[in-house]
Amino acid sequence: MSVVTVQLGQCGNQIGFEVFDALYSDSHCPQGLCSKRENEAYQASSKERFFSEEENGVPIARAVLVDMEPKVINQTLSKAAQSGQWKYAQHSCFCQKEGSGNNWAYGYSVHGPRHEESIMNLIQKEVEKCDSLSGFFIIMSMAGGTGSGLGAFVTQNLQDQYSNSLKMNQIIWPYGTGEVIVQNYNSVLTLSHLYRSSDALLVHENDAVHKICAKLMNIKQISFSDINQVLAHQLGSVFQPTYSVEGSCHYRRNPLGDLMENLVPHPEFKMLGIRNIPQMSENSLTYSTFTWAGLLKHLRQMLISNSKMEEGINWQIRPPLPGLPTLGKVSLNRELHFNTSIANLVILRGKDVHSADLGGFKDPALYTSWLEPIDAFNVWKTQRAFSKYEKSAALVSNSQFLLKPLDTIVGKAWNMFASKAYIHQYTKFGIEEEDFLDSFTLLEQIFHLKQLFKKRSQGSLGGAAVWRLPLAQGAILETQD
Repeated sequence: MSVVTVQLGQCGNQIGFEVFDALYSDSHCPQGLCSKRENEAYQASSKERFFSEEENGVPIARAVLVDMEPKVINQTLSKAAQSGQWKYAQHSCFCQKEGSGNNWAYGYSVHGPRHEESIMNLIQKEVEKCDSLSGFFIIMSMAGGTGSGLGAFVTQNLQDQYSNSLKMNQIIWPYGTGEVIVQNYNSVLTLSHLYRSSDALLVHENDAVHKICAKLMNIKQISFSDINQVLAHQLGSVFQPTYSVEGSCHYRRNPLGDLMENLVPHPEFKMLGIRNIPQMSENSLTYSTFTWAGLLKHLRQMLISNSKMEEGINWQIRPPLPGLPTLGKVSLNRELHFNTSIANLVILRGKDVHSADLGGFKDPALYTSWLEPIDAFNVWKTQRAFSKYEKSAALVSNSQFLLKPLDTIVGKAWNMFASKAYIHQYTKFGIEEEDFLDSFTLLEQIFHLKQLFKKRSQGSLGGAAVWRLPLAQGAILETQD
């Protein structure tokens, strides 16, 4: 089954290029560490998912490129064509000459309705090329104007027109220090709208990926290209083919459907994060060896301590033991640091993969009380190595990893909203104060639900977010009216 990728805005198009480049490079890597027959099956499965029929021997990405300015799309098309390995279809892109000025409202309320027919026609043509559609993978920023505003509009249209097909949005969480003054408004509006129309949100935090580039990849002058290549590596490690069942040599055919089934047991909990191990520079890899026991020990601790990379893991954090009192400093410390999961998927690739012991991820203490580990944990495997690593593991997790970032970004947006800062930039394009209140209310509910499953699994709620009390009062009053 095939996945149609929709690349939106500067961020979405630049990441999209790196993703397709990583997928192609991996599937044609000569060091797959498996038999020729198995490698050919792997290549065929990857091609079916992400590339359509070859034109003059060159695979064509199953993608639609959308931006309101031509520069980035032209660069993206050129880079793909110059690679000589794969390319985008000649008529797969839509661009204009006027951007969104980092204004979510302009992307959603102006560009969206104005160009809806043209964009959706391009997507329909790409869908018609698929023998069988797994769904849509939408790559976009959360904090800008085109990627976030137009991205939310397009996702909503996909839900309306392709209600039976899955939609997964890969969204980039902005730097905490700020890229644009209204990034918190844009993020709140993006998240709330995607929560209504997307089946899953795969989240990458810019700050976390930047640290991986600096500390693990040893990059001194970090560029957006460096960051996007790390993102592409992580996404490739999830979406490339794996065996359908233990001991089988047949690859899964429905990548989005299998991910949703394993990781989104409830529609209210749909934000997913990725962790990879190992990730390092070529020079460091030359002098490194790995065992499955060592990799999985580190990956498990990265999960429970909510660490995005293996360097700097807090090894003091442990899952709460059953029967201990829930009050006191020790319990509170655990409460503030332990990352409870709803569902986890570990994806193992490489040599001796069937010897890996995953018992540590089946510990009931890792999960909320309303799902048994047998339902909350899954593993996918393939002996075919990924990229340059003899052994590698990826963890896709539905957990509380975004509680603090969500609290921070919504808190900043609420403080700006309370003082009416920059609201006029949104109201003049049709986004009213009631729309902001609806978005705040929805995100408050998400925050509360994530806190609630922490409470159920660990016994206390912890500190309340400063933005929640006035927001909750406003929401209650509005409902009662």
